[in-house]
Amino acid sequence: MAATFRRHPQDAARINLHEDWEMRYWSDRWNVPRRDIVETVKRVGLQVKDVARALGKDL
Repeated sequence: MAATFRRHPQDAARINLHEDWEMRYWSDRWNVPRRDIVETVKRVGLQVKDVARALGKDL
């Protein structure tokens, strides 16, 4: 059976910290370590737009 790979988050408006593949997606997209994403989410919440703004990244 072939593995299924998701290329985009299921909910594009929120970051799911509990999905390893999704954390890898955002880390690669913004070119930041996962730890930075987790710390930023703790400060500003799960909304992608808020995290991107706090990291100084584009959506």
